[in-house]
Amino acid sequence: MKKQIFILGLLAASISTITSCKKDSFGDFYKNPGKVSESTPEKQFTGMIYDFRALIIPTYGNYFITLRPTINLYIQNLGSVNQANQLIPGSAAVEERWNKYYAGLAQYKEFVRLYDALSAEDKIQKRAMALAAKVLFYDQTQQMVDLVGDIPWTEAGKLMGNGGDYTISYPKYDKAEDIYTTMLDDLKAISTELKSTTVPQTFAATFKTQDLINNGDITLWTKYCNSLRLRMLTRVSGTSQFSARATTELAQIVEDPTNYPLILTNSENAQIDIFNISSDIKSEDIKGAFETDGWYSNIASKYMIDEMNKINDPRRQLLFETGSTANKAYIGLDQSASSADQNILVRGTTLSFLHRNTISRNKFLPGLLVTASEVNLLLAEYYNKHNNNTKAKSVFEIALKESVDLYTKISQKSDDATIAKATVPTTTQINDFVTAVNWDNASNKMQLIATQKWLHFNLFQAVENWSEQRRLDYPKFTIPTFSSDRQKTVPVRLTLPQTEATYNTKNYDEVKSKDTPDTKIFWDVN
Repeated sequence: MKKQIFILGLLAASISTITSCKKDSFGDFYKNPGKVSESTPEKQFTGMIYDFRALIIPTYGNYFITLRPTINLYIQNLGSVNQANQLIPGSAAVEERWNKYYAGLAQYKEFVRLYDALSAEDKIQKRAMALAAKVLFYDQTQQMVDLVGDIPWTEAGKLMGNGGDYTISYPKYDKAEDIYTTMLDDLKAISTELKSTTVPQTFAATFKTQDLINNGDITLWTKYCNSLRLRMLTRVSGTSQFSARATTELAQIVEDPTNYPLILTNSENAQIDIFNISSDIKSEDIKGAFETDGWYSNIASKYMIDEMNKINDPRRQLLFETGSTANKAYIGLDQSASSADQNILVRGTTLSFLHRNTISRNKFLPGLLVTASEVNLLLAEYYNKHNNNTKAKSVFEIALKESVDLYTKISQKSDDATIAKATVPTTTQINDFVTAVNWDNASNKMQLIATQKWLHFNLFQAVENWSEQRRLDYPKFTIPTFSSDRQKTVPVRLTLPQTEATYNTKNYDEVKSKDTPDTKIFWDVN
């Protein structure tokens, strides 16, 4: 029975969906996908977003079960009390992310099945939605590959196509490099097609209703697609397999903004906003993820606070509160301290912690997919590599300002009344911050870019944060270990869930030799 449940959860192209919805009234329109037996492509499109929401919108499962003991520790997004074997990725952490991804994959595969069954005329009507669905699916797939490497992909989600016979539906693993190749090929084609795609008037209202990310705006989907390409091409640009392609295609995107528009301002961000906390689209139990008694999972890290203190970072006041006895000083938990000393500190009142109004009690935290700051920082890297210092500095400083603006907007949207809202940074504070970061005097501008990526991604895009930290090998972090620890170094990937070895044994055995915390993802060439 357990085996059947596992296969159904991993492979079944779910016929579940949700009813039509509007962003301003989620509570009225959202239904439990598991309780609906009929579907259409447009409903399945929203069903895919619904299932992927748990990896996009801040939720208890993702933040507490997956990120807290893994990524947020590895790259010091938060402070953590040292404990034995803390560098071994836990099974529960990996399975939480794995199961949520494959739930979304199943929804996408069912969307494709339903779309392919349409008449030629209906396919034309709904073509824009099909392109948008693939962009989001590839975004989530890229993150999954960046976490674990090879995954079941092309054969996953085919249970219905196999007549419900789970015994022949165990999926083989696709190589990470092959998945990236397919996605880059398709995204390039999608970018070209989107330029000439229009949404028919007869379908525009439906697409807008079902699209919880860009409200049916084809221009925003085009920018999302190109921005995702920019991210992925940059990530693989250091590899021998992709370097030539990345050089050519990055130049095409960056140097031709008319044909390849990008997300450059926060108004264009690809994200899921929260409108109704009574609906299923909400920052689910986020307070529990950070403020569960005895876990101290909201404590600031010394590394992050010290970096912000150096430059009077205005995001500091938006993201953190100061300890009640810290005399308004921002103080982070030192990861290099002994466990005994750390335990005393976390029980005290001097350490800084996540701002309750902005983050840990903010029920309106958005789900960020691609932001203007990320794109501008990628452009800064591109221009810096091509010795265009003027352009690199310009987009780098835009990225800083857009980041402050984004976190200000997130803070202002909160309705929590526990404490007063964070003080909105003034124009002078923001300009002084940009000056303090000091692009001109940086001896290693890539390290400067990497540090600001880390600060911007922060908790909200932890997977991207860790991926960029591994690719750029900066900032550098040292996590203490104990003499009895089985894992002595910070992992460079998450290991596959135990369920794969147990139930998908034959296919898992093909990748078993690479399934270690010390086996780098193919693009990690530093």
